[in-house]
Amino acid sequence: MSKGRTTLSKAKSYKEIGDFWDAHDLSDFWDQTKKVEFEVDIKSEITYYSLDKKLSEQIQSIAQRRGVSADTLINLWIQEKLQEQKR
Repeated sequence: MSKGRTTLSKAKSYKEIGDFWDAHDLSDFWDQTKKVEFEVDIKSEITYYSLDKKLSEQIQSIAQRRGVSADTLINLWIQEKLQEQKR
């Protein structure tokens, strides 16, 4: 948890924050909130492609051995192949 931030829940962990908001409603604390503005820059878009089940299982296995998610592994492999195609 970030230091220097106060919360309505006064919680010391993310679990305590979750427990607090499971039991409370924001409308009860609305007068204690303040308006903020921020921009969200979403850079990635998810596109789904079908894979053969056996191929998917192999990818999962390799990703697990490397300690990364299957999504990360696939993205790395595709980036490598695209770089090769540019040459």
